[in-house]
Amino acid sequence: MIALLQRVSEARVDIEGQTVGAIGPGLLVLVCAEPADTEALGLKLLNKVLKLRIFADDAGKMNRSVQDVGGGLLIVSQFTLAADTTGGNRPGFTNAAPPTLGESLYDAFVAAARAAHPQVATGRFGADMQVHLVNDGPVTIPMRLTA
Repeated sequence: MIALLQRVSEARVDIEGQTVGAIGPGLLVLVCAEPADTEALGLKLLNKVLKLRIFADDAGKMNRSVQDVGGGLLIVSQFTLAADTTGGNRPGFTNAAPPTLGESLYDAFVAAARAAHPQVATGRFGADMQVHLVNDGPVTIPMRLTA
């Protein structure tokens, strides 16, 4: 699975002019499933996301996790993270999981996040979304776990 984490002071997802998910300080987590991914791999990725120390401590060092600071999670599906840009000028997306599998793994990831963390908001799988964020730092961390 692939994730792109952005530490934010605020973020929201709008669909057709309506806000469907929003957080204050926390992490915007863009998530992409690949064909060989499993729910177990998604849980492993989530555990890493929740424990990743990218928030400042009292000394200003990145030493706290989103759980330590009580930040929110905004989880958004984004199949384009699996883009293959090695040939030509048009990206290919065959490295992304098929939609049915991708949605199932995304839903499992969100369910696990809601069970493990008190503040979780989401976008909507497969929707045309407008994601608004204020990247704090800026801090952007790519993550990829493979089976």
